Amino acid sequence: MAAMAEVNIHEAKTHLSKLLQRVLAGEQIVIAKGGRPIARLVPYEQSERRQFGVDRGLFEVPDDFDAPLDPETLASFE
Repeated sequence: MAAMAEVNIHEAKTHLSKLLQRVLAGEQIVIAKGGRPIARLVPYEQSERRQFGVDRGLFEVPDDFDAPLDPETLASFE
């Protein structure tokens, strides 16, 4: 796990650019208020772009999808 430092809110506001450079270098920064951690700065991880339509045809919505539930099934939710 990467090194983790703790800074107070004032320091975070004053030195945000420097803290972000440290985060880019792999460090995690905890921002605290009154000594209690409230947030953590970590590197942003870019996720893969979603590819639409890859599951097309794997599922078909039944015609009675929005039909009322039978009394037994409905009772199980109460």
